[in-house]
Amino acid sequence: MEGRSTLRPADLFVFGWAGGKHVCVDLTGVSPLVGLREKGFVAGLAARKAESKKVDKHAKACAENQHVFIPFAFDTFGSLAPEAINFLTRVQRVIHNNCSTPGGAGVCVREVGVCNSERIGGAACCPSTFWFDVT
Repeated sequence: MEGRSTLRPADLFVFGWAGGKHVCVDLTGVSPLVGLREKGFVAGLAARKAESKKVDKHAKACAENQHVFIPFAFDTFGSLAPEAINFLTRVQRVIHNNCSTPGGAGVCVREVGVCNSERIGGAACCPSTFWFDVT
């Protein structure tokens, strides 16, 4: 595999996101009930752990290929990991700066949905969908 990228396809690839570099966004949904026996329930802990694991697994490969890596981790109770919040905040700012007009009549996007898609019996289903108001 000499000369080939070691990156797998990103869930979301954004051109020119960070200092002219492209960004690979990895969407990860987890159950907040994972690991309850270990420490008990802590809101958002599962999403933060998933974020950390994704950074450990993919950030170096992205950097070696001149890309930025952003883990977008969330749990099925609706908690978002810090990098996911930062990503959505920036998306909101970009949309607001580029698509809004005074008075709000020219908004391009009012909501962004993130769906944790799974294939069950060959059909895609979305057991968890999160909506974020970006206006």
